[in-house]
Amino acid sequence: MTTKPKAKKFRIRRSPTMAAAAQAGATGASAGGAPAASGEAARPASQTPRARSLNPLEESMAGGTEDGFPEEGFATAGRDGEAGKASQSVEQELAAIRKEGLTGRQLRMARRLAQKHGLPATSDYDAVRLLRRAGIDPFLRANMLQLVTADGAPLQPDDKADGVKLPQTVSPGQKLPAEPALDAAERARAVMEIQQDIARRRRRRTLLLLTRLAFFVFLPTLLAGYYFYVIATPMYETRSEFVIQKAEAASSGLGSLFAGSGLATSQDSITVQSYLTSRDAMLRLDAELGFKKHFQNPAIDPIQRLPADASNEEAFKLYKRNVKIGFDPTEGIIKMAVVAASPEMSQKFSEALIRYAEERVDNLTARLREDQMAGAKKSYEDAERKRAEAQARVLALQEKLGVYDPTTEASSLAGQISGFESTLRQKQLELQQLLDNPRPNKARVDGVRGDIRRLEALIADLRSKLTESGGTASGESLAQITGQLAVARADLETRNALLQAALEQLESARIEANKQTRYLSLGVKPVAPDKPTYPKAFENTVLSFLIFSGIYLMISITGSILREQIMG
Repeated sequence: MTTKPKAKKFRIRRSPTMAAAAQAGATGASAGGAPAASGEAARPASQTPRARSLNPLEESMAGGTEDGFPEEGFATAGRDGEAGKASQSVEQELAAIRKEGLTGRQLRMARRLAQKHGLPATSDYDAVRLLRRAGIDPFLRANMLQLVTADGAPLQPDDKADGVKLPQTVSPGQKLPAEPALDAAERARAVMEIQQDIARRRRRRTLLLLTRLAFFVFLPTLLAGYYFYVIATPMYETRSEFVIQKAEAASSGLGSLFAGSGLATSQDSITVQSYLTSRDAMLRLDAELGFKKHFQNPAIDPIQRLPADASNEEAFKLYKRNVKIGFDPTEGIIKMAVVAASPEMSQKFSEALIRYAEERVDNLTARLREDQMAGAKKSYEDAERKRAEAQARVLALQEKLGVYDPTTEASSLAGQISGFESTLRQKQLELQQLLDNPRPNKARVDGVRGDIRRLEALIADLRSKLTESGGTASGESLAQITGQLAVARADLETRNALLQAALEQLESARIEANKQTRYLSLGVKPVAPDKPTYPKAFENTVLSFLIFSGIYLMISITGSILREQIMG
């Protein structure tokens, strides 16, 4: 929004001597030539009035302008002699008024005054003519309130108490009274009066400014300084710093890049910071060390004192104001400052909050460790149960089949078959040898043939035990028994391996559960101060002065802008 530029208004106050001279000149001009002459006679020779030279605009107005119409007007058929004379007299009066060189402001004043009195004016000059005929001075502001009677009718010439005070007609040769010419002394005196008036205005404005500053800035600053220096209760601040670290081994890969930085434990640090600034920590501190009772001590000033019937919300607001905790994410350091009315309580509050933080850090991984322990224990129990089931299955197969080790049984049978086959080959060779004789011995040939037949039957019987069903006491082949026992024993071996792995996991979980994976390392221990930390009287007083000055400046600028917008 752009405001329109406007020129500043200056008002020049005349000195009493100049005002009296101007009043005397105006009175002489309104009373006619005789008073003016007497005034001229009363002046000294050095102050003889001189005629003022007219400017080009006044000369043009005094000389009149040619509008193309004759001054006596045009003759008409219906105009009689008296009407022509009246019209000629009106035109002459208007021409005389035009020659007076009235300004536009004076003409507007005359028109408004004529409208106020109900005069039928056709123009500004006609309004001046009608007002003068009614005995009203259109340019005298001092008599404007006396121009209307109680009933609203305009005054008549005989109603005026002081007589006629209208400007009189001046003949062309008559000299008008002018303002007296000022000599060097009077000019210097006038300049000095103007300077004194300017200085007086400046002093008044300066006094008003100082009064406002004293009321809105200096007085509140003085009250604030009095409170900080005299009334405020000394407060003691205890500072401490600690960091949260991990006890886990450094991982390989990208995870090891942030293992030694504060980013590895930033989540835990933020959690601890949130807990220490929570209502839970405040209530626990109040239950253990009496936080509310400490700040409800009557020795504390009323501004910092906690009311006797204070609620938890009011106590929590005071807690947040007196316990400041900050976290540096780049280094992972938590900084804590605790303020109390005594150094001993300040140190106790700090130590208690550090203990709460350490417990909270330890509890952050407690549930994780409990879950890991419960999972490892459940896995071990499941592996142990399945191993027992597999072992029972192997034993049941051995009892059912009547075979302890099918591999040994199969090896034994294979050895017997191999020996019998060797004997069978020898008998076959012996039979061939007997048959090669022209006259073989029938008894020996029949005996060898019987041995061969018996060996073949024995070998067939042994082979049937290995491959055919019913070859054993249980009715199953040795191959079937070997397969079943092999599967059962493989399952048993698998269960044994799983049981061993579950046992190792259970032991690792038990070790991790007993070990604190997050712990709080104290960098700066809380030490009670020997001098009060607050209030910082000088700094707080200067800060109060700056705050009140800024508020006053903002209000002043806002008021100036609003005033400019309204006045513009």
